[in-house]
Amino acid sequence: MQIKNLFQDDDAVSPVIGVILMVAITVILAAVIGAFVLNLGGGQNAAPQASFTFTQNDSTTNDADVEHAGGDTIDAGQITISGPGGEDDSYSGDWSSGQTKVASGVLTSGTGDVQVIWDNPEGDDSNIIGEGSV
Repeated sequence: MQIKNLFQDDDAVSPVIGVILMVAITVILAAVIGAFVLNLGGGQNAAPQASFTFTQNDSTTNDADVEHAGGDTIDAGQITISGPGGEDDSYSGDWSSGQTKVASGVLTSGTGDVQVIWDNPEGDDSNIIGEGSV
């Protein structure tokens, strides 16, 4: 092999790399377009934004009063209120600011941490949208 020919040879790896890059770009574009066409990304419901106040119910030590203190109106059928004593999901209708829900049996010995959990109606996920101590 002559050194002079080594520096004059213009054939290199560039065409191979160019073909690989074009195939990779084509595959990525096909995947992105396919995801849009098949709606694989899907729209997701955003969890409602609200604030809550938590107090012990006067009539029984194991019930908590959860007041919707402000924010979005919530479909109460999508709500579960949970505490150390259990869960209560027996709600219906709209839950708007100023309204109070009684969470039956969610406390133990009249105290505990309580969570308001919102279940997404379009999926299997849920979000804690409020929590506090009683």
